[in-house]
Amino acid sequence: MSSNTNSVSWQAGWITSVQRPSVGFHKNWAEEGFGGQTVRQRVRVAGSGTLARIKLSNRYGSAPLEVSGASIARAGEGAAVAAGSLRRLTFGGAESVRIPAGGEVYSDAAELTAAAFDTLTVSLYFARPTGPATFHAQAWATAYRAAGEQLGEVDPAVFGETTVSWYYLAAVELADGGPVERDAVVLFGDSITDGFGSTVDANGRYSDALAGILASEGRPLRVLNSGIGGNLLLNDSEWFGERAGARFQRDVLDVPGVRSVVVLVGLNDIGFSEVDLPTYKPNPDNAADALIAGYQELIARAHAAGVRIIGGTVLPFKGSEYHTPAAEAKRRAVNAWIRTSGAFDAVADFAAAMADPEDPDALAPAYDSGDRKHPGDEGYRVMARAIDPAAL
Repeated sequence: MSSNTNSVSWQAGWITSVQRPSVGFHKNWAEEGFGGQTVRQRVRVAGSGTLARIKLSNRYGSAPLEVSGASIARAGEGAAVAAGSLRRLTFGGAESVRIPAGGEVYSDAAELTAAAFDTLTVSLYFARPTGPATFHAQAWATAYRAAGEQLGEVDPAVFGETTVSWYYLAAVELADGGPVERDAVVLFGDSITDGFGSTVDANGRYSDALAGILASEGRPLRVLNSGIGGNLLLNDSEWFGERAGARFQRDVLDVPGVRSVVVLVGLNDIGFSEVDLPTYKPNPDNAADALIAGYQELIARAHAAGVRIIGGTVLPFKGSEYHTPAAEAKRRAVNAWIRTSGAFDAVADFAAAMADPEDPDALAPAYDSGDRKHPGDEGYRVMARAIDPAAL
């Protein structure tokens, strides 16, 4: 069941920011890639629709990618699918597609009814070796792998291998026959936006919490997550993605229906220079003024595109490996500028909301995931409440 996409008005249902293949923090399959295998991935969608399509990315591939087949369904438990919901996907009418190195492709539309907060599964079959895979390292959601072509398989036991990354899948878009609405809010930043420290498969990121708050208040905006763990405002990283300015266009401004963006980035630009680790590179000693110039670039580009931009203050991180007197001085200077300059359209004062009342340079213990810089599930809920819905 597929439909012509030419006259359909697509809305973003789910997005992620893709990265170069790397080892990452968790076991993943990015560097080895796939061959003679099916990968099944779970994503929770914003908004609703009666048609669905996927976007696949080979942005960091060094050779064309052959996708031998794909399917989409409403999710059951784990790798299971909801009865009667599985749809084979096509690409220009064909079951397989070849994506050039550096390229991306959309599937044709499939008739699938999805409501806001539904979880969908996308299965991809790779008959031949892919080489290293464009992916998103820290999904905080389980992906499953099985030998052979298992696109229509409903028995979850077939999918015996797991990781917590997404592979090649960059977006799920939905349509309901209506016009495109400017109702998408993109959360943009580093690991704190990505959800580091949240419970796997529990949708505990601050983007999930914000979506729930807005829905409960009768303002069901589509909240989308463009965080990358380890991302930097000012420098590209082999591990942690292109710098914020380099990916801002595709990960924010090109999102269908985007109306506003919440920016929370800069922690790693401050902290990497305090630690000598191979992964924390590049790690120049950035002055606060350099970070402020980076924010000003994002603000100018958002405004030129007619998109509201909300600045998030950098969270406390005393007690983490990043924290030194010099790093703390930079955080305070950056946050003072975010709060007082008026450059952003609004401010989300995450730092104030998350600080320990007894030691404001540190995260409140109840909100700390355990590493003194990333929130846990409750901390992410507090962050979501620190955003004024009227600012979005």
